[in-house]
Amino acid sequence: MAGNSSRRGAKRTPGSKKGSVVGSGGQRRKQLKGKGPTPKATERTAHPAARRARAVAKHAGTSGTRPSTRSAAPRSRGGEAGSGPETVGGRNPVVEALRARVPATALYIAERIDSDDRVREALKLAAELHVPVLEAPRGELDRLGGSAPHQGLVLQVPAYDYAHPDDFLTVGGADPALVIALDGVTDPRNLGAVLRSAAAFGGHGVVVPARRAAGVTATAWKVSAGAAARVPVARATNLTRALESYREAGFFVVGLDGDGATTVDELDISTGPLVLVVGSEGKGLSRLVRETCDVIASIPITASTESLNAAVAAGIALYEVARARRTA
Repeated sequence: MAGNSSRRGAKRTPGSKKGSVVGSGGQRRKQLKGKGPTPKATERTAHPAARRARAVAKHAGTSGTRPSTRSAAPRSRGGEAGSGPETVGGRNPVVEALRARVPATALYIAERIDSDDRVREALKLAAELHVPVLEAPRGELDRLGGSAPHQGLVLQVPAYDYAHPDDFLTVGGADPALVIALDGVTDPRNLGAVLRSAAAFGGHGVVVPARRAAGVTATAWKVSAGAAARVPVARATNLTRALESYREAGFFVVGLDGDGATTVDELDISTGPLVLVVGSEGKGLSRLVRETCDVIASIPITASTESLNAAVAAGIALYEVARARRTA
């Protein structure tokens, strides 16, 4: 019968009951051999703990650093890419993005589009930059462009590949490291302007929070005038912990605030590894970030001016650091 075919050939032990089958008895499981104990995190080359240990050991002998005074804090996680590709819609925005050499993966153009100077320039720039041009129905462009009017042109920009905050622990080489951290800056234009100033005055990287903060969008790319391709941006899950990691590695953390007792031109620590922290225009530095800073510095301004734009303040502070390092 078909129901007993699976039992034919099954071996029974002497004296065993009818239908009982000999199993492995655990013999095969006992033959498996383990690979030994798991190495410690610090012994695995690619593990974050090993990278941090190497960075701290390297900076321990760097001139201008101070001995560690705090226990090591858990480092924040970052380094992941953005959530997905971004699109730029509209004839003028697309042309401006292509002029600024914003990295793009495709230019979508509507079928039977009414051509004008902007459309022709967009096609010419796409050809020069080797950006694929794809013709698509307007319904597809509506889906890609979202609620913004696309006027028959949509540029697709890939998600930005963020660095990890710990990648900046060993930057600088012969020059002291200079990192800029943005606390609560939500306008991508400010981020782009900070990247441009960082490139101009020797900044090695910019750190932004992963939430409630501006990221590297097409707008930030355009405002940076190409600096976004040269100055890496890291995303920190917890900015306070990232700043603690820099302090443990020998960096001095300087927060910019109008109430600071020291002015940026009076800083005597500019020649060592430095993190400049810039707060948002409305709220300034958050409480925890402010408490993590070693020094709170201000920029002297006239009494009639309430505050400076975050990107402007960062540019002035970066210039003062660069000037102090040249003098030294």
